[in-house]
Amino acid sequence: MVPRRSSLLAFLLSVLTAVLVIGAAPSPAHAASTTTKFVDIPGDGGVVLKANVVAPAAAGRYPAVVFSSSWGLNDLEYVAQAASMAAAGYVVVSYTPRGWWASGGAIDTAGPKDLADLSKVLDWTIANTPTDPARIGAAGVSYGAGISLLGSAFDNRIRAVAMLSGWTDLVASLYADQTRHLQSTGLLGLAAQLVGHPGTELTTMLDDFSADRNVPKVMDWAKVRSAATYLDRINANNPAVMIANSWGDTFFPPNQLVDFYGRLTTPKRLELRPGDHAIAELTGLVGLPNEVWASTRGWFDRYLKNDTAGTAPGKVYLKPDNASAEIWDSWAAQTTSTRRYGLGEIRWYDGTGRLGGSPTTGWSKTLPTDLDTVANGGVVLLTNGVSAFTGRRPSIWLPFVDRTRAGVWAADRPSTVTKIRGIPKVHLDLTGTAADGSLVAYLYDLDSVGNAALLTHNPVSWSSSGGGSRTIDLSLSAVNYDLPAGHSLTLVIDTVDPLYYDANDPGSITVAGGSYLDLPIK
Repeated sequence: MVPRRSSLLAFLLSVLTAVLVIGAAPSPAHAASTTTKFVDIPGDGGVVLKANVVAPAAAGRYPAVVFSSSWGLNDLEYVAQAASMAAAGYVVVSYTPRGWWASGGAIDTAGPKDLADLSKVLDWTIANTPTDPARIGAAGVSYGAGISLLGSAFDNRIRAVAMLSGWTDLVASLYADQTRHLQSTGLLGLAAQLVGHPGTELTTMLDDFSADRNVPKVMDWAKVRSAATYLDRINANNPAVMIANSWGDTFFPPNQLVDFYGRLTTPKRLELRPGDHAIAELTGLVGLPNEVWASTRGWFDRYLKNDTAGTAPGKVYLKPDNASAEIWDSWAAQTTSTRRYGLGEIRWYDGTGRLGGSPTTGWSKTLPTDLDTVANGGVVLLTNGVSAFTGRRPSIWLPFVDRTRAGVWAADRPSTVTKIRGIPKVHLDLTGTAADGSLVAYLYDLDSVGNAALLTHNPVSWSSSGGGSRTIDLSLSAVNYDLPAGHSLTLVIDTVDPLYYDANDPGSITVAGGSYLDLPIK
């Protein structure tokens, strides 16, 4: 039974489900050629999993795709895609993972029980539908994506995977650069309370995470739920794996996917587009034309139907916010060189330092640890999500960045376009720091009148036995962007961001000379 809680989020989730059902109703042509039924599938330990099956009406054996629903949604999520795929000759089984909506059990967060459930769903699909057991795929968005990829490590019947807005390293998603993610985990916990059954384990882990206690235990729990932990098994099983995500995903930023993709030896493909978590796939869920779902269909056509015209493997598809899409043979191929921008002394008259040239010494910039600025990562899902539809990055007016609270360094304005391609890295020499601390680095595109578009950012935290000087090397989130001629690449560093918890006590952090930015360019 769904928990009886009255809230705006619960209402929105219900409305979304209704929209998915109405928008995804099959056309008369599809309805005539397919059948749809709602079923109960016995999961691991007899837990009942609510599901639906859409299949071709004609007799025969067909490839099958199993969809696991997203965190907070249910098996109705994929009805639009299921109707289209079934009309094209697929058996499609969509199910609600344990602990969500009307499915039994407690939420397992893509743990061993969820993976055992996925295998049980495959068993049921083979036994109860016209599925060819040699041609089975698994897919999903977000939570369903993670379950699908993890499942391919433990069930070699899965021959193709489409992981859309998923994760490969849950430890990195929770504790990237030792910094806890506040808004994303808070929203996940709220959704679990509203439309799920969290159970003791998940509740304990979320409580420990929020309180910053039992960190090794939470990390061990997250590692069990990370595909990177089982990379050798996935490579051995050799499923075809397509990974699609967004540049601005605030739940599962793309750097972890880049690393995983590089170590994956199966047939593979990586796609990154503008937007935030699950935004790029959204229109496809209601049956509208959608690039991500077109690639997904082509991927299954290639590996479950042997259609050589399907989505090509061995390619990295990158769609910038402000340029044409690019296709590369590898992630590294997009970057032809790295340009170093030294951080210079802050000028007294405008509170800004020069970004460029060799790093200089003999200067410092002190930042208070308990005061925010307008430079921040914004609101989870919304701030970066807008860019998927507008093609414009979230912006601030740079003069509003309080120079007493942040360090600002601006580069010269080039006469030609600077094509930023890859993962920028910031090296900071800090002095007089406390044993525990956090800071956040932001990279902006600054135009001639002060508008600054956020290209990428990342937080970093540290913990040690004592204070003093230390060196920080921080990888910013991957970016693919054309900095226009006449615009200034601008770096902002402060110590507070509403997206994250910070480890700062009241005091200050001092950035010293010798610091620099390494920018990957094409």
